[in-house]
Amino acid sequence: MSKHYTLIVGSMLGASEYVADALAEQLREAGHQVSIELEPDLTTINPGSIWVVITSTHGAGDLPDNIQSFAAQLKSSKLSQVNAFVIGLGDSSYDTFCYGAKTIETLLQQSGATLLDAPLHIDVLDHPIPEEKAVEWFESRLA
Repeated sequence: MSKHYTLIVGSMLGASEYVADALAEQLREAGHQVSIELEPDLTTINPGSIWVVITSTHGAGDLPDNIQSFAAQLKSSKLSQVNAFVIGLGDSSYDTFCYGAKTIETLLQQSGATLLDAPLHIDVLDHPIPEEKAVEWFESRLA
């Protein structure tokens, strides 16, 4: 059965966008519908789709600029109908490894959303092409 996935991207340098593009291709090949949100806005994202939030961490553990307003919207939202996955990209040599993804995970849970699996935290030191790890991980989550 075809499902709709919304890939919500938080990116400063483009790596999260590459992951989103690779996952979108994987999902479309599996017969699903996909939309990619590069400037995510809660008012325009379908709450009935399965959300896949893909975000890097910037600066001292901050969210990328393009996803900060979305994160602020999550703080005051009730999202009990939302099912989501979270994929974080980071560098484990920093003590703020994947803080962006951890922030999104917390905000989603506080708003009542259901995480369909534990978040994937990709260490770019171990996986210099993070989209390969994301596609491998997501393969077993496609139902």
